[in-house]
Amino acid sequence: MAKIEEKKPVVDEISQKIDGAQSVVLVDARGLTVEQDTELRKQLRAAGVQYKVYKNTMLKIAFKGTAFEGLDQYLEGPTAAAISKEDATAAARVLFGFAKTADKLEIKGGVVEGQVYDQKGMEEISKIPSREELLSRLLGSMQSPITNFARVIKQIAEKKEEGAPAPAAEEAAAPAAEEAPAEAPAQQ
Repeated sequence: MAKIEEKKPVVDEISQKIDGAQSVVLVDARGLTVEQDTELRKQLRAAGVQYKVYKNTMLKIAFKGTAFEGLDQYLEGPTAAAISKEDATAAARVLFGFAKTADKLEIKGGVVEGQVYDQKGMEEISKIPSREELLSRLLGSMQSPITNFARVIKQIAEKKEEGAPAPAAEEAAAPAAEEAPAEAPAQQ
């Protein structure tokens, strides 16, 4: 009975961390140097990812009955869990980026938004840009036509002030422009 009481706080800690988590990625970090492990933890923390080594039995108990139960198949050997509540792809992105320089880091598998992925699936997920990057790309693509339209309008206005002929962009509006000057002399 005493062993169960000792395990309960750890299981509760894991359960709290995975509650509402968008993704959990399991890794084997054996062989990393202290400097590499420190740098990995720093990068994960900066990305809003919680990272900790747990016993497999504790993870199994905490995962039971949750969307992360499918990770049981990856719970062999030393296991660290990278848990992200905000950005579903952050943990995979940081871990795979770090694994390029630290070949000892082995990604076992993970769950992203309720779907279980193996190492190759997690690698593909790591290539998905962050939410902020996707939003900035969307904003950029929305601003581009507006910016181009404003630039053309400004050129038209500058040409009219100079009294020069309209640029090629104004040719689409040429019938309206030709009618306006014809009416102006008749009124004088």
